[in-house]
Amino acid sequence: MSRLFETIKVSDKKPFNLTFHNERMNGSRRELFGCSDQIDLEKILHVPDQIGSGVYKCRVIYEKEIEKIEWVEYSPKKIERLKIIEADEIDYSYKFLDREVFNRLLKQAGAGANEDILIIKNGKITDTSYSNIVLFDGKEWHTPAEPLLKGTQRAKLVSEKRIIEKEIALNDLKSYKEIKLINAMLGFEDAPTLPLKLIVESST
Repeated sequence: MSRLFETIKVSDKKPFNLTFHNERMNGSRRELFGCSDQIDLEKILHVPDQIGSGVYKCRVIYEKEIEKIEWVEYSPKKIERLKIIEADEIDYSYKFLDREVFNRLLKQAGAGANEDILIIKNGKITDTSYSNIVLFDGKEWHTPAEPLLKGTQRAKLVSEKRIIEKEIALNDLKSYKEIKLINAMLGFEDAPTLPLKLIVESST
């Protein structure tokens, strides 16, 4: 079984959303390895002195226990196009370190440097290769009820009732005006609001 990981935003030496990262990490440890103990990231993460006041990505790699903690300066990815691709058999319910399934889909879709994929499973919109999505219909922001991975930023926004879970079929896209790509590093305010015209059919 592949190792798992959590990606945690650190800004001005402060880690964000640790409650939601703890919940997912300990849930994965319980469900996959039968662990009954709880790891508290707040007690474990100590921001190194060499980390500056900018935004950093902290990556916690684990199985039953935490194996490694990495710190990398964060540089946001600019997305100019999302290519639709169908993948009915895909399963990424846990945040595995092995992301070969996404690499294959990106290659299959012919995604370039500033492109990503919008993954359709059984006719329903799910996620991109690196983010959950939220869609604006002019009144509300919706997020797919069945994403490939329930991200920590998504969980936070759902709990705050800022976004609403909803089944969204591919044909429903025409009902929306804008899209945001959110993940642990990109909160609602940080994520740029993008037009739906950046979503295109894949050439495959």
